[in-house]
Amino acid sequence: SEVFIISPLDREVVSNPVHIIFGVKNMTVSPAGIKKKLSGHHHLLIDVKTLPDLTKPIPSDKNHIHFGKGQKSTIINLESGTHTLQLLFADYVHIPHDKPLISKNITIMVE
Repeated sequence: SEVFIISPLDREVVSNPVHIIFGVKNMTVSPAGIKKKLSGHHHLLIDVKTLPDLTKPIPSDKNHIHFGKGQKSTIINLESGTHTLQLLFADYVHIPHDKPLISKNITIMVE
């Protein structure tokens, strides 16, 4: 199983609003609160240097954005400059799986 950012691409120059498309292989996307095997939902980590504790629920703040309705993309506004984006997939109670699904960290430039 793996999780990845389909768009934008690493090192891409983008302008607001930024459209981010999430991808996941061999897992089902389902809303928070719904317990199903091999399923979960996306969390977008923006400018996060150190991953949160992977044994606890992912925090919810401006750098850790939850997609608990099962969304597979988002449109956000970011300040001009360089940002990092990373996905962390987690279960129905926002806790990463035993083998955490974490995307590569990508860097984008916002004009």
